[in-house]
Amino acid sequence: MSWQEALVDADRLEAVVWRNRALTLFDRVTVPVAVCDVYGAVLLANPAMAAECGTTPGRLRGRDVLELFSPREATQVERIAQALRLRHRSRYQVSVCWRAPGGAERYGELTADPVSDTVEDTPALLVMLRVQGEREPCAQTPVRVTPMEARILALLAGGATTARAARETGLTSDGVTYHLRRLSARWGATNRTELVARAYALGVLAPGVWPPAPAEAE
Repeated sequence: MSWQEALVDADRLEAVVWRNRALTLFDRVTVPVAVCDVYGAVLLANPAMAAECGTTPGRLRGRDVLELFSPREATQVERIAQALRLRHRSRYQVSVCWRAPGGAERYGELTADPVSDTVEDTPALLVMLRVQGEREPCAQTPVRVTPMEARILALLAGGATTARAARETGLTSDGVTYHLRRLSARWGATNRTELVARAYALGVLAPGVWPPAPAEAE
């Protein structure tokens, strides 16, 4: 073996040692930490993060971090997604809430730092969770929604696109999107499917009716 090959082998061995040390530290740190891809899918999670979700680290792999921890403001996520598409490498913070394994509603803050070997590489996200406290359920739902919001939700439940909902209600597409964002932020919903499900669970939409209709229309 040449001295060059011996040097390469030594470098590889040292890299393995430091990798194992880093993984040990990752597992033992008490702060909930995960590594996600740029779309938010969990690649690696430590036991503290898994404990907040009531599961094991292996079972978190592939889960969407923003489904595990609901953003309290939908526009925060949109701004971060746009920044990542532009390859900005700032630290990003998202206020979130979630249900702890014991059933309590918790709230806190996710901090995401883009990390990669080079600036040209698509970054992964090092995500840390800071638990700030517990409170009443984070989706503080009012007794009623506006008639326009209920109409939009009914159209959405029937499979309408944003464009169709705009035509049916006389709003612009931006107007429909505005109402959906407000509802998502109010209820902690992370996508339209969850938004419709919550509308039914909260009694905003009438059960057992097709096409979907607001509960008040019964």
